[in-house]
Formats: sequence, structure tokens, C-alpha cells
Amino acid sequence: MNTSRQITVWDPFVRIFHWGLASAFIIAYAVGDDAMDIHTLAGYAVLVLVLARIPWGFIGGTHARFRDFVRPPGEVMAHIRGLLRGQPEYHRGHNPLAGWIYVLMFISLIGLTVSGIATLGAEESAGPLAGLMASAGHGTAEAVEEIHEFLANFTLGLVLIHLTGVLLGSLTQKENLVRAMITGRKRRSE
Repeated sequence: MNTSRQITVWDPFVRIFHWGLASAFIIAYAVGDDAMDIHTLAGYAVLVLVLARIPWGFIGGTHARFRDFVRPPGEVMAHIRGLLRGQPEYHRGHNPLAGWIYVLMFISLIGLTVSGIATLGAEESAGPLAGLMASAGHGTAEAVEEIHEFLANFTLGLVLIHLTGVLLGSLTQKENLVRAMITGRKRRSE
């Protein structure tokens, strides 16, 4: 790809956040209960990354800001219609549909990590919610664990939607979006 026709879209913070979050989530999901120390550390990493990304969504670079990619429903529907026609509009940053997937992912990840911390407190008497969960009954502890498991699988579903979107976006835009998230650079819109 000719670098003179490229622009920087993803700043280093966004790229480190993205790959760090992907790694931490995969590790936590893959090891599950079999390696609780690793699972817990990866879960804390997810929470710290998401909590760091939220302010960056207001103060970061143009394409890191939520207002750049969390768009009104009409723009999301227009993007979906373009996808269905095979003519999606080009977006330098995230497209409007992806923006809402990320909002859902952030909400799900926060719920996932908080429910994981609560489960840790209930089952292991450890973590910042151990005191609160010590007084919770068995039924509450089981409910929190069920919520944690549901959110883990729900988040995995969102990740799969994200990966499908990256593949479709790469094909329709004729641009390697994975490479763009590594280098931070994308082609200029024509």
C-alpha cells in the first residue's frame, strides 16, 4: 500500500487498548475456573482497560472519540441499508453500526468484570467485594455467578460480531482493517 495515500486513524492508546483488551478477554475466557489466579488478573486487566478507554472516548484523538462513531439511529440504519445493498459508506474510523456494538461491548465488559469480582468475593472471600459478598446468601452468590457466565458468553458473541464486521469491512472497503489496527494507518477515502 502506498504510504503517501495513508493517514493515521488509530492513535497508540487506541491500538494498545484494543490488543490488550482482546488478549485479556481471550485469556480470561480460555482459562476460566481452571486457573483462577490468571483468570482474575486478566479480568482486572479488562476492567482497567475499559475504565481507561472511557475518558479517552471524550479527550482522545478524532477517531477515538465516541462522538465520531456513536451515531444516531438514522445513521446506523442508513449504514445497514448500504451494507445490504453491497455499497456501505466508507468511514475512516468505526462505522455507525460498529460504534453501537462497541457501546454494548463496553457495558457488557463492565458488567462481566463487576460480576466476576462479586463472584470472587462470594466464592473465594477475596477481592474488593469480599466483605459485601460475605453477607450474601448462597442464592445470591449463584445468581451473580450465572450473570457472570451469561455476560462472558454474551461478550464472546459481540466479539464474533465484531470479527465478522472486520472481515466484511475489509472485503467491502478493500482494506486490511486488522493491519490498520496494528499500524494505526488507513487509506485516504477516495
